[in-house]
Amino acid sequence: MAEPKEHEFLDDIENIEAEELAAEMEDQELSEAQIIEELTAERDAFKDRFMRALADAENARKRSEKDRREAENYGGSKLARDMLPVYDNMKRALEAASDEAREQSAALLEGVELTMRELLNVFKKHGIEIIAPEVGDKFDPQHHQAMFEAPVPGTKAGEIIQVAAEGFLLHDRLLRPAQVGVSSMVAS
Repeated sequence: MAEPKEHEFLDDIENIEAEELAAEMEDQELSEAQIIEELTAERDAFKDRFMRALADAENARKRSEKDRREAENYGGSKLARDMLPVYDNMKRALEAASDEAREQSAALLEGVELTMRELLNVFKKHGIEIIAPEVGDKFDPQHHQAMFEAPVPGTKAGEIIQVAAEGFLLHDRLLRPAQVGVSSMVAS
């Protein structure tokens, strides 16, 4: 009878060891699941940070490209604005030359005309366009500056009645508005 007790005792020890082993394996499975879950969360966080960094880099690239284009197109606007009086003065000189002066100083006027042509070519090369309104055109506050208003018979309110100076655009930006006189004639 002693033997069965010994055998039962050994069975009890084996059962306890088996239960402990099963509990330990269950704990390992639980911790492995937690580890996988934590690693997955960490991976997702890194992926999110990577995607944000990638988007930030793309936005910075686009911003710098836009800044580069603007600097290329509009970087010389101060110099261009300073050149406009040169154009105005050369145009006045050519318009002031009478027929008699043209005969006497033909070579001088030809030089001024060639210089004016070259200035216009440089303007065109760098994207400077002339705004040349004509008498009778409608006043556009986006491109024109009203220097005065006057009631002129035979005109409608808002029509240009005189052009004092031409305006200029640099690509799509206004360098100088055209300076004009505008009719204030009230419709009857």
